[in-house]
Amino acid sequence: MAVKNLGLNAVPQQVERDLTAFFTKREAAVAQIGEPVSGAVRHLRAFVLGGGKRMRPTYGWAGFVGAGGLAGSEDPDAVLRAMSSLELIQACALVHDDIIDASDTRRGNPTVHRALEAEHREQGMHGSAEDYGTNAAILLGDLALAWAEDMWRYSGVSPEALVRAAEPWVGMRTEVIGGQLLDIMLESLGSESVEMSNRVNRYKTAAYTIERPLHLGAAIAGASDELIDAFRGYGRDIGIAFQLRDDMLGVFGDPAVTGKPAGDDLREGKRTELFATALAMLEESHPDGAQELRAGIGQVEEEAELRRLAELIRSSGAEDAVEQRIQQLTASGLGYLDGAGIDDATVDALTVLARKATDRRM
Repeated sequence: MAVKNLGLNAVPQQVERDLTAFFTKREAAVAQIGEPVSGAVRHLRAFVLGGGKRMRPTYGWAGFVGAGGLAGSEDPDAVLRAMSSLELIQACALVHDDIIDASDTRRGNPTVHRALEAEHREQGMHGSAEDYGTNAAILLGDLALAWAEDMWRYSGVSPEALVRAAEPWVGMRTEVIGGQLLDIMLESLGSESVEMSNRVNRYKTAAYTIERPLHLGAAIAGASDELIDAFRGYGRDIGIAFQLRDDMLGVFGDPAVTGKPAGDDLREGKRTELFATALAMLEESHPDGAQELRAGIGQVEEEAELRRLAELIRSSGAEDAVEQRIQQLTASGLGYLDGAGIDDATVDALTVLARKATDRRM
């Protein structure tokens, strides 16, 4: 299928090809540095190519197509290569996030720092295996971010389009890193603010997952400010709903579905909107339960203790409240597409994507 006629369902497969080609082209330059570096980069390659929904490039392509980009002068192949670079920003964020959270698994496989740690032990290397895994993974995350810039800038998209898309590109990278900083700072502060938890959802997830990819695609296509505003409104609300669903999975999810241990968010002390909502509701109905939840989050490790905290959250009514908020955000996000001048096929596709992002199974 020609890229110009590529439907959204076919985007992930094309992104896989573009990412594979990018890594292959970098092999010679990395090999000149030395085999130990090549070996480490193979872990990054395996991580990037080893799964993922490719949501960000898909939304970027939807923004381009929905803004009439296929009727313009931009090379569709180049645009899709540019959008594929978003997966390298995602890789940077996930590799670093797994280190911050001390996570052992991602998508059912060892996290990058744990895989490197295991390799250190298997090869009988000198020094601390744990330090080696962490340090090497930090640098691989940095490399992914640097390579995202390379893949974006040298994608073949016109200089004029890169100028149009400069503001969302710069903004997106600041937002995702700033959102991650806010997340860990709220944990350290013991924040109980629903409003601040929502800011994390907006900047750590929604902006670079849906809102900015749509903005990037539309900007490359030369969309009007009004159309970009519609895409961004959809992206903000659907992106926050997506993260709220992720928060629910982090407490109540099945590890077979999520690829991460049950109760991970509670074990890690995540100050999610679900937690903040539960705490506020328990303060009204069950103050002792509120204190138990407050004292337990980020402190307990045993499965029975984690189940107890999950039961407190469920009994508070927060699960139902957050579920209702997901539905409201989904409806408001889809509402931005009405009358925005987006073709029916793109509206239909974005509606399906919104449902998939927010209706994920527990």
